[in-house]
Amino acid sequence: MREPFRGLYSLPPGVDFATEFVRGLRDRMAGFPPEEMARVTVYANASSTLGALRRAFDATGPAILPRLRSVTSLEPGPALMPDPPQAPLARKLQLARLISQLLKLQPDLGAAHSIPVLAQSLADLMTEMQTEGLDLQALLDIDTGDHARHWQNALQFIRIAADFHLATPWADAAGRQRAAAIAACEDCAEGRNLPDGPVIVAGSTGSHGATRMFMEAVARLPGGAVVLPGFDDHQPDQVWDGLGDASDDHPQSRFAPLMRRVGRPRPWTDTPPPSADRNRLVSLALRPAPVTDQWIAEGPSLPDLIAPTEALTLIEADQPGQEAEAVALVMRDAAEHGRDITLISADSGLIRRVSAALDRWHIRPDDSSGQPLSLTPPGLFLRQIAQLSGEALTIDRLLILLKHPLTATGSTTIGRNDMLRLTRDLELHLRRNGPAFPDAATLQDWGDRGDALRKTWAGWLAAMLDRMAPLARDRAPRPLPDRLADLVDLAEALAAGPSGDPAASRLWQDKAGRCTLDVMRHLREHAPHGPDFGPADLSALLATELQRSAVREDVASFHLLRIRGTREARLYGHGTVILSGLNEGGWPQSLSPDPWLSRQMRMAAGLPVPERQIGLAAHDFQQAIGADRVFLTRARRDAEAETIPSRWLNRLVNLMGGLPDRNGPQALEAMRARGAEWLAMAQAIQRPVAQVPGALRPSPVPPAPAFAELPVTDISHLIRDPYAVYAKRVLGLRPLPPLRPEPDAALRGQALHSIVEHLLKTKPRPDTPPEVLKATFLRVAGEVLEQEVPWPVARAFWKARIHGIADRIVADELDRLSQGEPVVIENRGRVDVAGLGMVLTAKPDRIDLLQDGRAMIYDYKSGSPPTDKQIEHFDKQLMLEAAMARRGGFDVLGPVDVAGIAYIQLGGEGATAARTHDAEIEGRNWDGFVELVTTYLTGNAGFTAMRAPQSVSYAGDYDHLARYGEWSLTDAATPRKVGDHG
Repeated sequence: MREPFRGLYSLPPGVDFATEFVRGLRDRMAGFPPEEMARVTVYANASSTLGALRRAFDATGPAILPRLRSVTSLEPGPALMPDPPQAPLARKLQLARLISQLLKLQPDLGAAHSIPVLAQSLADLMTEMQTEGLDLQALLDIDTGDHARHWQNALQFIRIAADFHLATPWADAAGRQRAAAIAACEDCAEGRNLPDGPVIVAGSTGSHGATRMFMEAVARLPGGAVVLPGFDDHQPDQVWDGLGDASDDHPQSRFAPLMRRVGRPRPWTDTPPPSADRNRLVSLALRPAPVTDQWIAEGPSLPDLIAPTEALTLIEADQPGQEAEAVALVMRDAAEHGRDITLISADSGLIRRVSAALDRWHIRPDDSSGQPLSLTPPGLFLRQIAQLSGEALTIDRLLILLKHPLTATGSTTIGRNDMLRLTRDLELHLRRNGPAFPDAATLQDWGDRGDALRKTWAGWLAAMLDRMAPLARDRAPRPLPDRLADLVDLAEALAAGPSGDPAASRLWQDKAGRCTLDVMRHLREHAPHGPDFGPADLSALLATELQRSAVREDVASFHLLRIRGTREARLYGHGTVILSGLNEGGWPQSLSPDPWLSRQMRMAAGLPVPERQIGLAAHDFQQAIGADRVFLTRARRDAEAETIPSRWLNRLVNLMGGLPDRNGPQALEAMRARGAEWLAMAQAIQRPVAQVPGALRPSPVPPAPAFAELPVTDISHLIRDPYAVYAKRVLGLRPLPPLRPEPDAALRGQALHSIVEHLLKTKPRPDTPPEVLKATFLRVAGEVLEQEVPWPVARAFWKARIHGIADRIVADELDRLSQGEPVVIENRGRVDVAGLGMVLTAKPDRIDLLQDGRAMIYDYKSGSPPTDKQIEHFDKQLMLEAAMARRGGFDVLGPVDVAGIAYIQLGGEGATAARTHDAEIEGRNWDGFVELVTTYLTGNAGFTAMRAPQSVSYAGDYDHLARYGEWSLTDAATPRKVGDHG
């Protein structure tokens, strides 16, 4: 059989690689019998390329197909490596065991990294060494004299790891592939063991040493060919000669070593790219640095740029959301007109936004990535359960588990709707009553106060909490098999539900469940290879392994709309494409730092520099931008700051802007104008058909009387933010406590109040020795904090602050006791306001009856007490409590004269601060209060929102209800009657 092909071939950017490859192969095999095609072996770079080639063969009609293989599946054969390879997970866990021992000796070496993350990075490094044909000697040759101690220690460990890992190359796919490539080269050179038919490598760039070696061997074979994707035929020879390791970030850099050994490639087909002139422009824009002199020298030789760029559209949105809306609109337009279109992006967040925007029109694109198992219901369920170890169970974590769609799906005792209803009731109970860390006793008590169904469900849940309680103390490393077994057992118990069966639950049932079960079985099979893991390490390992697999939903997608990753640009970089997320850190993505070797150390060892990944991404970009019609999109800002345009887009824009003689600025402006049209249409979709005016500043006037009772603590709100009083007292609304309680200022104030209240209930006497009272005060403080503050760090911090002011508190307390006796301690009082039919209530922190028969009003403050000015205008609590005491509002006191008011500071220095008070001031405050409430009770004033806030940063509990933000503090309020006024 004569040779149908031999050597190196290429296809330009912008053509359909799979279709053109098949056409070129069929053309070359046209003169041979049809059965000869079966003797051809095609090695593709990836499984996705194999799929595209099969579809391209199918499109040509019935015919005998060649043998299709993946280049990553190369095997050296049993003669060279008789033993089967080991699972990559097992190898990684073996490295994790080494790392675990290392961190015990040098904990600082792996700071801020988990063992699985370090093991993965080390496994990647070992794979790189195997594919590049490096051994332990490459590491021994590195001179560490000029490197920091950290790198020296890391290299010392890597040498130990490499001595272990690289000693068995048969155990790893990378080692076996390298051995197969070496064998192929040797066989080709000596003319032995040659294949029985033509061999072709298609779609690979030779980015790895083993692959590049195999490609060289194939290109030298009789009847061997290598077809390169996206080859730039416009680069001059001097540029090719300069490409090497120092320019690994260039899109064509991986082809240069191959060309030096095999020669320049020939065209595989005669199909021209959609725009050869555009490819010339992009080629010049992406030249290796420095490029300015090349732009100046070669830029004038480019053709007029209007025509080559008329199929380019540049969309520069202000925000990522606007970018996604514009991309979705472009894809919808393609669907409406029956055109194929492919979105190519490395930004998973942007892809999710685009998919959500397309769902507006019930369009589901064909997303090749699917959904990672870590984000599927079973994956999330397992990850959430894994995160329970090492930390106390909080309300939000409990509710996350209870509301998960897999929880209790194996139970016939309780239905899903009933469980969600009971979960809602439990949530409201825990938000309002706590505790911050739910336990079995709390849930059992709550369940006992409900119906039979609630008792059953709460009983099961209490048993589960008893089972989960030890997890909070599970912080020490434990054997990985034990941790995985406990994780699966707990997940199945939660999925089973009350009297349920795990096998009947939905945990392992659907496609995602079955895939997740396979991952867990794989983990448990190889877990004995790993070291003891802590909770955080288990969570990291679980997330990593679940992220490796993905599932695609069994739903019909719209066949014309595709979403692909950047590595698939060589397959879909034709027709109409959208290149999105063109920002630094997006495309190209940021380089991950190597925790083991510095850049200089990698170069000294002969390892690829990190910029190789940039070069591969640049090649993807160059292939995709050569398509028939291209949309380039980016957002000028992200959630944090302004973004930097992708380096390739930046170069293209700068080059065009510097070629006025070639109409570059005009072409660039036309690209942006086309993009602005799509942005305008996307914004028009978001814009309401009718303009909705903003809400007016509310000032409701409810039917009189608005309320029959008001506590003194609400008077300051009635002055500053009357709308808050309206929402709370008239509408009966209360803010919902947070889902996760925190040791905030409010809790600290409550705890300090409780400490002093408990101290006074011990009945201290004026002659109590200071050291005794101090000891009692600190003991009470410790007991109260232990009971009311379940956060150890906050409890210790607050206890230390109490110790700091204990002497001052005790001295002032003995002075107060020498003047009188505490009579009212958190006791409620009330006074009828004459002529208004309203009751003013109060619950003073403390009122002392002095020896002269007068009363002293005290209030505890954990923060700064109000000044006399603030009391005069806003803070009326103590003044009104004094007025109530004078009017007999407290039964234990009766009508009594008031000596004064003071604040006892339980923070800061613990000082007692008296405030100006006399009968005249008190009377004015009472009269002002009566006048104020009369105005509101009679309907002569509306409850205006934020009437006089203390500061412009004031945030109230009811601002959202008042729709603050649609109006400002400078807007006038117009009272408006609400409700039934008769």
